Amino acid sequence: MEFVKENHSGPDLRVKIGSLHLANPVMTASGTFGYAREFENLMNLHRLGAVIVKGISLFPRPGNPPPRIVETACGMLNAIGLQNVGVERFIKEKMPYLDGLNVPVIVNILGGSIEEYREITKRLEGVPGVAGIEVNISCPNVKEGGVAFGGDPQMAAAVTTAVKESCSVPVIVKLSPNVTDIGLMARAVEDGGADSVSLINTLIGMAINLKTKRPELANIIGGLSGPAIKPVALRMVYEVARSVKIPIIGIGGIETAEDALEFMLAGATAVQVGTANFVNPRASEEVVEGISRYVQEEKLHSVREMIGALKLDPLRNH
Repeated sequence: MEFVKENHSGPDLRVKIGSLHLANPVMTASGTFGYAREFENLMNLHRLGAVIVKGISLFPRPGNPPPRIVETACGMLNAIGLQNVGVERFIKEKMPYLDGLNVPVIVNILGGSIEEYREITKRLEGVPGVAGIEVNISCPNVKEGGVAFGGDPQMAAAVTTAVKESCSVPVIVKLSPNVTDIGLMARAVEDGGADSVSLINTLIGMAINLKTKRPELANIIGGLSGPAIKPVALRMVYEVARSVKIPIIGIGGIETAEDALEFMLAGATAVQVGTANFVNPRASEEVVEGISRYVQEEKLHSVREMIGALKLDPLRNH
C-alpha cells in the first residue's frame, strides 16, 4: 500500500499504519468529512495523510430525527444516527471519486452483528481505492440485547477477527471511550488481529433546554466531541500506548498542529481531525502545515521522532 511520494525538499512527515504508508500523519475523522468531495473546493485534499469517510453500513440508514446536533461548551453533541447511503451505493456512487484522490482512502464500517461487519468487509474487498478499513465498534450488538461491541472485550475481538479474515487491507479498530479499561479493549482487538487502533470515539453526553425543559437532542443523548474531550483522549492514548504494540491513531479535540503533536508525544503514530472541520474546513490541511513547520524548526530528522517521546519524571511512579 504505497501512496507516499518522496519529497526531498521538505521535512520527513511519513508514518506507517500496518502495511499502509502515509505521506503525513494527518487523517480526517469519520463522520466529519462526508465522502471528501464536499471539501474539494475548500482545501487541498491531496495534502492529507488519509481520508476516512463517513461510516458505512450494510444497508442505507436514514439516521435519527432532528434536532440531532447541538453546540456545547468547547464542543458539540451529535446524534446523527449513523446516516449513510449503504455499502452498495457507496461503492457505486462514492468510490469512483475517492479512487481518484492521491491519498489513501479508509472506509469506516459499522454493523449490528458480526455477520454484518463481515459482509460489508467482503463487499469492499478488492474495490479500487479502498486502502484500509476502520471498524466502528461503538455500535450495539442487536443479537446480544444491545450491548455495544466496544464495551465487551470478547465481542470486540470477534468483530476484529471477522473483519481481518475478510479483507487484505489494514484493519483499524476505533475504540469507544465509554469503558472502564481502555487498555483492556485495545489488547483484545490487538489479539483479534487489528493492525492499528484509533481512539477515542465520542463520549456519551446530553444537553437540556431550560426554557422548554426538554432535551436539546431528539434522541436525548448523543456523542460529545471537540476540544472538551481532548484531555480525556490524550490520557487514553497514553494508556493504550502502554498496552499494545500496534500503531495508535489519536482522535479527540484536535484543532491545531500543537494538539496533534501532543497526541504523538503520548504515543500516537497518526491523528484524526474531526469536529474542527465544521468550524474551519481547512483545519486538517493547516495541521499538516503546522507539523511540517515544527519538524523544521526543531530540526528533527522525521516526525516519527515525536511518537511516544513524552518525557516523564523518573522519580515518579507512572
